Amino acid sequence: MRAISELFLVNFFPFVRNNFFSRKPIFFSIRNITMSESNQYDSCFDRPRLVIKKVLAKPQSEGNGAVVRRSIGRHELRNLDPFLMLDEFSVSAPAGFPDHPHRGFETVTYMLQGAFTHQDFAGHKGTINTGDVQWMTAGRGIIHSEMPAGEGSQKGLQLWINLSSKDKMIEPRYQDLLKEDIPRAENNGVEVKVIAGEAMGVQSPVYTRTPTMYLDFTLQPTAYYHQAIPESWNAFVYIVEGEGVFGIPNSGPVSAHHCLVLGPGEGLSVWNKSSKPLRFVLLGGQPLNEPVVQHGPFVMNSQDEIDQTFEDYQYCKNGFENARYWRSGH
Repeated sequence: MRAISELFLVNFFPFVRNNFFSRKPIFFSIRNITMSESNQYDSCFDRPRLVIKKVLAKPQSEGNGAVVRRSIGRHELRNLDPFLMLDEFSVSAPAGFPDHPHRGFETVTYMLQGAFTHQDFAGHKGTINTGDVQWMTAGRGIIHSEMPAGEGSQKGLQLWINLSSKDKMIEPRYQDLLKEDIPRAENNGVEVKVIAGEAMGVQSPVYTRTPTMYLDFTLQPTAYYHQAIPESWNAFVYIVEGEGVFGIPNSGPVSAHHCLVLGPGEGLSVWNKSSKPLRFVLLGGQPLNEPVVQHGPFVMNSQDEIDQTFEDYQYCKNGFENARYWRSGH
């Protein structure tokens, strides 16, 4: 066993170092090695990202009768530059998120089950179904509604990504991805859906104004994976279902509804040592390193800009002109 280990280390780690700087995610299959044996190798990274903070997303009321599990955006984790908020929502009609404004950031809605109908004051309207993604850049101003489109519980994730000061007042825009248009790949019990960024050699068509990766992983029992992350980026994991081991193989398993903030390093290693599938999203983003002043659905760089935003919203100007006569009907 010692000889095998030494041979593995001699040949394995130079390959990682030589290929990491391409910034392409690296996948390694060593399934002929048992789980107990693979624990010797810790991670394929010289400096793996470790879990430095763990937050349980507890249910709270939001919108009109809706309940969300908020991880980023609560007092334990106010923000993680460039990320402002992450909600896991489970909403049944007539509850929902009726007409409300945004300015200064992006919202990314990913439906896990059911459907939501979206409409805004510029005339955009549509339904986001299971597996679909809506990437909305609010920019200088949007007023919209998000309401359940079917019977029973409609579930999904909504992420808020900050915009840099130069982009906060751009015109609003949408990028919609249907389930069948989201690139995916599968290998050795690991499946990934690439919402933004790149993994397993496949790349998302989404343009991220704030450079971002958004990967939806499912690992079958005994599977494991190593995902490179740009070293300058902040990153975190949100566990949707199951339980997994993150960072190093001898750390304790973490279960669903936990947000795991990752420390510095080259990438994340994850193992599914349980008897059930593990599903989680991995998100990373380039920090903006700018002041964040937030008041509800408005996120700017100074209090003066927030005050101006409230004035613009109240008097229907500077991006909110269409608000004067628009109502969604919800």
